[in-house]
Amino acid sequence: MGFADLLYEVSKIDGLEWIKFVTCYPRNFDERIFQAMIDLPKVCRYLHIPAQSGSDRILKAMNRGYTAEQYLEIIYKAKEIVPDIAVAGDFIVGFPTETDEDFQKTVELVQKAKYKNCFIFKYSPRPGTRADEKLADDVPNEVKKQRNNDLLAVQEAISAEINQEYVGKTLKVMVEGTSKKGHLDSASGKENPQLIGRSAGDYIVVFDGPEKLAGQIIDVEITRASALTLFGKTT
Repeated sequence: MGFADLLYEVSKIDGLEWIKFVTCYPRNFDERIFQAMIDLPKVCRYLHIPAQSGSDRILKAMNRGYTAEQYLEIIYKAKEIVPDIAVAGDFIVGFPTETDEDFQKTVELVQKAKYKNCFIFKYSPRPGTRADEKLADDVPNEVKKQRNNDLLAVQEAISAEINQEYVGKTLKVMVEGTSKKGHLDSASGKENPQLIGRSAGDYIVVFDGPEKLAGQIIDVEITRASALTLFGKTT
């Protein structure tokens, strides 16, 4: 049984409203997962699929087992089959021997993939890994920091553009509870606290409402958006 088959089986369980999986490895990816998202209303249309780099040379050094083109083919196929899918990625900047040209290829991949968000990390040696054993950590820390900031800026602009498209739309949101970061947006009313939740596409949504909504899936109309957060009101 493959993972896609498992999604079909799990979706038969009564009482489950959303099924969301965390991370998929790009090598030998099962595209039937996308059809499962179309066929099964319970399966969230969200895909977290780490790329790590846009440079084939660095991907080979990482022993990832795929090229940037092969990775993008998965992203393009996902958006072809599931047009409203939300895609997130992972990247490591400053991997040993990474050049400015390698980094630029990563920037280009991010621009082509158009992720909803990315998790971006500066490379640091991990004992016991192939990179630590065979490759010197030769990219200066300041260069790593700059590339990290530059890639974050690229992704932030993309996220802001994508999030803006949700303004005026109503999303189903799983309410997690009261927001721990009230500074993100001031509560519009005094009767209810500011709540936070996530949509099926893993978008962070902040709105005012009674605490008893925690754990429920409710409709929230999006009234404005930032690069990191959607703000709305209950309908």
